[in-house]
Amino acid sequence: MTERSEHAEESLTAAREARGLEALISRATRAGKGPAPVERWNPDFCGDLDMEIKADGTWFYLGTPIGRMPLVQLFSTVLRKDADGKTYLVTPVERVGIRVADAPFVAVEMDVSGAGDDQVITFRTNVGDVVEAGPDHPLRFVDEDATGGLKPYVLVRGRLEALVARPVMYELVEHGEEIDLGGRTMFAVRSKGEVYPIMPAEKLKRLSA
Repeated sequence: MTERSEHAEESLTAAREARGLEALISRATRAGKGPAPVERWNPDFCGDLDMEIKADGTWFYLGTPIGRMPLVQLFSTVLRKDADGKTYLVTPVERVGIRVADAPFVAVEMDVSGAGDDQVITFRTNVGDVVEAGPDHPLRFVDEDATGGLKPYVLVRGRLEALVARPVMYELVEHGEEIDLGGRTMFAVRSKGEVYPIMPAEKLKRLSA
């Protein structure tokens, strides 16, 4: 059997159950050694897979939740979001599209150490990534127009972000402070020497009144 035909038979798009997908991705990653080097791979696009990551971080395959966390963690190591805004599972031989309702990850825990310019905010995601907010992992805050709320995101790797879970968001804003940025007073948080504005201080005062 030729290498090409082996790839055709043993492909993400040909797999019809989670066990088949797991086996394929296991061959593309180094188990226990972090995410695969997907940014260096440039395989052909092979179509879309019936897989979706819901807004709460739950993964679905063929309309059914994937209940095995080790399997979800394995899939997460070969995720890549490209410049086209779409998210893919990527192996050295193929790239398949999946659906993502919001962000592919959820930040479910945080820790704060230090103070002032030395403060470091560390997040843990639902799939086990641990990142320190800072130059390599910036925070951003998005106004949720539908509800008037706020949605914080932290960059995990590449273009993949984690949505900060609501309980963690409440904890995060407790570490906010008023900081002058370009002549405007902003309510913001610090981490690893960077300042991340949440909203204008006057807006926070109006919301708190």
